[in-house]
Amino acid sequence: GSCQGNSVERKIYIPLNKTAPCVRLLNATHQIGCQSSISGDTGVIHVVEKEDDLNWVLADGPHPPYMILLDGKLFNRRVMLKLKKTSRVSGLAVTVSKPSPSQGFSPGLKCPNDGFGVYSKDYGPQFAHCNQTLWNPLGSELSYQDFDFPIFLLEDANETQVIKQCYQDHNVPRGGVGPEYPLCAMQLFSHMHAVTNTVTCMRRSSLQSTFSINPGERCQISFPPQVSLLCVHISHPSCSLLQIDSHSFFWNIAPGAESAVSSFVTHLAAAEALHKVPDIHSLQRNIMFTFFQGETFDYIGSSRMVYDMEKDKFPLRLDNIHSFLELNQVALREGSALWMHTDPVSRMNGSVEEQVRNLLDILRNSSLGANVTLQEAGFSQPLPPSSFQRFLRARHIPGVVLTDHRTAYHNRYYQSMYDTPENIQMQYPEGLSPEETLEYVTDTAKSLAEVATVVARALYRLAGGANTTSAIQADPRTVTRMLYGFLIKMNNSWFQSIIKPDLKGILGDVPQHYVAVSSPVNTTYLVQYVLANLTGTVVNLTKEECLNPEKTPNSEQEIYDYAWVQGSLDPNSTSRVPYCVRSTVHLSKALSPAFELRQWGSTEYSTWTESRWKEIRARIFLVASKELEIITLLVGIAILILSLLATYFINAKADILFSIPRDPGAVAY
Repeated sequence: GSCQGNSVERKIYIPLNKTAPCVRLLNATHQIGCQSSISGDTGVIHVVEKEDDLNWVLADGPHPPYMILLDGKLFNRRVMLKLKKTSRVSGLAVTVSKPSPSQGFSPGLKCPNDGFGVYSKDYGPQFAHCNQTLWNPLGSELSYQDFDFPIFLLEDANETQVIKQCYQDHNVPRGGVGPEYPLCAMQLFSHMHAVTNTVTCMRRSSLQSTFSINPGERCQISFPPQVSLLCVHISHPSCSLLQIDSHSFFWNIAPGAESAVSSFVTHLAAAEALHKVPDIHSLQRNIMFTFFQGETFDYIGSSRMVYDMEKDKFPLRLDNIHSFLELNQVALREGSALWMHTDPVSRMNGSVEEQVRNLLDILRNSSLGANVTLQEAGFSQPLPPSSFQRFLRARHIPGVVLTDHRTAYHNRYYQSMYDTPENIQMQYPEGLSPEETLEYVTDTAKSLAEVATVVARALYRLAGGANTTSAIQADPRTVTRMLYGFLIKMNNSWFQSIIKPDLKGILGDVPQHYVAVSSPVNTTYLVQYVLANLTGTVVNLTKEECLNPEKTPNSEQEIYDYAWVQGSLDPNSTSRVPYCVRSTVHLSKALSPAFELRQWGSTEYSTWTESRWKEIRARIFLVASKELEIITLLVGIAILILSLLATYFINAKADILFSIPRDPGAVAY
């Protein structure tokens, strides 16, 4: 018969496998986030579903410290600051609120990227620190607090129910009296190696790497790659740019539907629409599409590109750029309105003002016939937080930022786990198969396709296009497939067909656009291959020729990138039909210049780092009373002492106890 082992640990502990931790981040001046002790933090579970339930944790409960199972509706600044001030809390497990909190929830800053944009005491001081416009009024700044206990998100409703059932069976107070032991407890492990700030952490990592026989880093620098669609020989291009990253309180939980996806999907659809224009290759100017990573953390991507341009490390110089057009949150329009934001300070220059006016006129004319009404935010209105601000810090360049809001964000879930497809009203009929859902054109897709059409037409005009633009149309079917892939299910048939075979592992089920130090960052590579698919050309090369283009005549490697992609499934078999795609899509490093310059305390460039950790895990179990634990310990010690005494006695008398008896028949005479 078969023999099966049964671990004692599995009998004692129930692991929680679907969780997301709050981790520690650092910049030049301080640390934010959460951590546990080195051996994990343990506490008796108490379920908090209304604010009155906190009284038991903060004052009345007889079994501190407590591990709180907090309802998502109560995960706010007021409650968290209460818990931060007490020593009776050892950690939190937060549930996801369904539906999303009606009052909104944004753990980000009220003034995103404050201090790293263009406005300062030397440039538009009246606009600095969001004095004129508070862009994210719902921002609780919870993500920028420092907690000395672990906080985990429970992603699985079934695991949440298991914890609640354990609480109901063992921990519910009866008539205001504490429950009897054994009690249900939780243990959270999320010890962080980094402390204080980036300067301290990087210095210690550097010393450890230099002198230690067991070198290791305490913190990691965020440098995901970013994507550009460009030609190397560029003459005064128009640049269209945006960010593709998002963030939230919990590690790798950042759906970013409105804050990131709506914009870069629209951007990609505009690129496809332009690619189909017959005279696109004969325009006076080129158009460069740029997708920045790390913008959430003080404009890492855009500041790096500006730095490279100034140091001649990029194919394009800063003074060669003709104009900028940026998309920034465009899915939550009120009616058909789309707002055009410009910089009032640079427009005081007559030459810049003339070019900005021309840019605004082109945008207005491009919206004619489309269900988009472009309105100017106002001359006295500053730019919203945007990548364009980093370019303005270096040079006065005409540019416009397009948004769905005139002043404060319409997005009530900015930089939170609730910035989901539901936030941008993505709805599907019930009963659709995955393939039918992929192809179903939602109202959101139609709306974003209209915006993409306006952007494509405007860029065509800015590049010197003279023909009628009525034929330039973004495809809602492409938009809906991208929304499905980037917000609902990455592992779909379209994404599978357009990526390299060795990258199929990045196609997880639930898309997240959290920017971290992990490489590859799935969003970056998927945007790269979607853009190559929409704007590239299928070339007749073998696999070997495609993978080694330097061996192929006229491959022009300095301009083109070649990718051997999986292709679609053959209708008559289970195998795929791969092919080679040639495109002008390239990746560049999004490493903050502060780390290349070793200026870890920089106030000019982003200095954000992420702490390293050994393990992240959570589990629940039953815990006995302290008295029983002490009695058990004392009994164990007594048994140990008795066994040692018995062993000593037996060893001392071994010659008597274990002597061989004499043979009675053997008599000596």
